[in-house]
Amino acid sequence: MTERVKRQLKLLNDRTYRKLRHAPEQDPETVILQWDKQTEAGEAARFAYACFCEKEAVFHGEDLFGFNRYCSGALPEKGRFGNIVIDYDTVLAKGLCGILEDVDARRPTADAKARAYYDAIAVCYNATFGLVDMYEKAAREAGNLRLADALLRVPRRGARDYYEALIMLRFLSYILRLCRCVHLPLGRFDRYMRPYYDASVAAGASEAELLELTELFFIAMNFDTDLYIGIQKGDNGQSLVLGGCDKQGNEVFGPLSEICLQASEELALIDPKINLRVNKNTPLSLYERGTKLTKQGLGFPQYSNDDIAIPFLTSLGYDLEDARDYAMAACWEFIVSGNGADIPNRNSFDYPKVIEKATREALPGAESFEAFLEAVGVAIERECDALIAHCNARPATVPEVLISSFVSPTIERGRDISGGGAKYNNYGLHGAGLSTAADALAAIRECVFERKYCTKEELLAALEADFVGYESLQRKLLDCPKMGNNDDRADRLGCYLMQRYSSYLNGKPNNRGGIYRAGTGSAMVYITHAAAVGATADGRRAGAPFASSYSPSPDARLRGPLSNIQSFTKFDLRKICNGGPFTIEIHDTVFRNDEGERKVAQLVKTYIDLGGHQIQINAINRDRLLDAQAHPENYPNLIVRVWGWSGYFTELDTVYQNHIIKRMEFTV
Repeated sequence: MTERVKRQLKLLNDRTYRKLRHAPEQDPETVILQWDKQTEAGEAARFAYACFCEKEAVFHGEDLFGFNRYCSGALPEKGRFGNIVIDYDTVLAKGLCGILEDVDARRPTADAKARAYYDAIAVCYNATFGLVDMYEKAAREAGNLRLADALLRVPRRGARDYYEALIMLRFLSYILRLCRCVHLPLGRFDRYMRPYYDASVAAGASEAELLELTELFFIAMNFDTDLYIGIQKGDNGQSLVLGGCDKQGNEVFGPLSEICLQASEELALIDPKINLRVNKNTPLSLYERGTKLTKQGLGFPQYSNDDIAIPFLTSLGYDLEDARDYAMAACWEFIVSGNGADIPNRNSFDYPKVIEKATREALPGAESFEAFLEAVGVAIERECDALIAHCNARPATVPEVLISSFVSPTIERGRDISGGGAKYNNYGLHGAGLSTAADALAAIRECVFERKYCTKEELLAALEADFVGYESLQRKLLDCPKMGNNDDRADRLGCYLMQRYSSYLNGKPNNRGGIYRAGTGSAMVYITHAAAVGATADGRRAGAPFASSYSPSPDARLRGPLSNIQSFTKFDLRKICNGGPFTIEIHDTVFRNDEGERKVAQLVKTYIDLGGHQIQINAINRDRLLDAQAHPENYPNLIVRVWGWSGYFTELDTVYQNHIIKRMEFTV
């Protein structure tokens, strides 16, 4: 790490740069009401106003990129569209003027709807050119000639080298955030940036120079992220994918990939959030390299298995070349690069909610466990129907001009992503609380039907009372088989639930000409939706959280990490791969020597080799987390993995902090 990088990192971590922001001169909500958000022209006018609010160029320290927020107030609406990997290849190669030339070439034969879209693109781009000129002038006056000279070319024209391409990425993030787009992934960075990296190498740039540029860029992408939050601070969607194959199936991981890993390891920041694409042929050495980042306590890399993700995507109609070029959305959802407008987190299917309802309604009349299980399967289908009807009755989105212009083939079709301009328009539904539901079924089978510890009526009464007065029965339920212990009595029930859910949902039509995809994630609903679910037969109290995504229940007593992995690789995950990682917590003392790091790397490789789809590891220490709760001022930069993103522990709400603390720490 160079001295310049150290100074920029200190400036970022001190957070003093936030004092440079200003409140908007006028109330944005009052100003923008005059523009109709349901039209392309209105959307363009609203974005132009957001650009107008950025009154001055803002540079932080020895800033090489610019495009930092001047105005602290965003437009009043929450962001409406995100989780899209834009067509970075085209934008970096052509620049905005090149895209405008494509627009102008199509205008003479365009229909009225297309012309409205094209006109709105021109308004948006011209507004951004004013910002570029403002930054070019300010950089030149400040003596930052390298940036000033680069801004004479980019982003109007395509990048010629690595530095210019990085400036364009920073610019794109800045303007899309101004447009209220949220959760903006960086996509397959080492693939689309490789030509610009190679150009700089050919021009004489050293690896040390390119590493410094990468680290300064990563630091720049952490400025202002407190303004770009989702459910919690840190939930900003800046994921970055390394490795995997290109559209022709060729290996992508290379020197630039290694530079990104080194930069992330040295900086130890929450952004960008690194994802590594792997497969059955990935050598242990790459897992060992990734474990170096995990050791830093970053909660990433998240590993995604090409052998599972690509077949899942092609089975649902994605072209093979597009499937090979998949990336991660903000958290972990599998999305294609450049030409898709999928909404991979449209809603959540909550297994415990279905089990709770079926237990009340179907258990009393069930003459056998098999009959009850079939009733659960029917209830799963009914819940899917209800979710589909709910999602299809809601408008998907309103015009999204700026981000649409960076998605192929919207310009060719003359329609933005709200009007069908993208190639793919699918919905994903999460699958939350699987282990809670499977454990509840296992407990019902054992306690009611097999060992007859209680009658159906006694179980229902205990659940209604939230186990108050039924503590002995609750203990028996807690002692029943649990997912995560390689115990088929629970694991096979989990497989049954996933089979019924995925086989029924996958391929169902949505209201955008696309289909539905089933997943194993939970996002925030393991907290928010769980609060509305009553006591469940696994011994969980009413309102208590589920597991985060594809993981054992927080109340489960587990044998060890290998048994845990074996439980969660029994199902064919190629059938339920919208996204949602297997998450495991490893005590940070494991990483204190090379042997421990190798064991963690081998553990990750084992999960992938057994057919796991995604895995992420938290290196945590419960005692440190408890101390951080008591003394947050001592831990401003303590990082943890929350669900599909990493954040600063002390900035999380207490309910999320407590859930992380409760998760079981393993040694290996």
